[in-house]
Amino acid sequence: MPEALVETRRTGRVLEITLNRPKVNAISGPLSRAIHAAVRELEDEAALSVGIVTAKGERVFSAGWDFNEPLAAAASGESVFGGDEESRHGAGGFGGVTRDFARSKPLIAAVNGAAIGGGFEIALACDVIVASETAYFELPEMQRGFLPEAGGLQRLPRLIPYNVAMEMLLSGRRMDAAEAAGWGLVHKVLPPAGLMDYARDLAGRIAEGAPLALRALIEAMRAIDVMPLAQALRFFHENNPALPIYRQMARSEDAVEGPRAFLEKRPPVWRGR
Repeated sequence: MPEALVETRRTGRVLEITLNRPKVNAISGPLSRAIHAAVRELEDEAALSVGIVTAKGERVFSAGWDFNEPLAAAASGESVFGGDEESRHGAGGFGGVTRDFARSKPLIAAVNGAAIGGGFEIALACDVIVASETAYFELPEMQRGFLPEAGGLQRLPRLIPYNVAMEMLLSGRRMDAAEAAGWGLVHKVLPPAGLMDYARDLAGRIAEGAPLALRALIEAMRAIDVMPLAQALRFFHENNPALPIYRQMARSEDAVEGPRAFLEKRPPVWRGR
């Protein structure tokens, strides 16, 4: 029986999602769908609050697009680019998460090795990136004849200075983990043996937060991402229908339990409602 393309493991309120498509976790339609299914498991299970996306081994997180797919499409006369992205990679888009705007629970990318092309775009779609000292990030699409349109173009210039992002996009050069941390792209760089311990500890600390508040934060950050400051500040005080989770949080039992637990000097007991 073949191994699963993605392995999942639950520990408390944390779901680990591990890419497992040897040798380099090349992104195919089936792998994209498997990643998306794991993220849906995180989203749909009330007992889960945080996800970690990583890969087996210490050499490669993901080498990006499986080029056998576009070559097969071209040979059969199909369009290699454009068209129906969902029919090729599923509801989450390329890599399973790059177009998943319905996700409301935080994802940590624990990048254990090379994150190239689409592999880098998977990490960019997560909320926090931690990386092994052996990791590096690369967008070589320009040198392959196409563009990194599953998030490389859109997300990278929002996360690091525009001219640095453009230099990476134009040249296709590698950025090692230390440089990525220097630009603020990576939260922390760890020795390979300590990467998952740190990611699990971080996920555990995040999972201590109120479940509704965690989801409301993801919803809110996505909504205000490119808003001017004044508009973003007003956005939360207009009973805004674009923030259903935030409005649910604001009238929840947990929004009362948090302050009460603080005043009573005890840990809060979250109910998720």
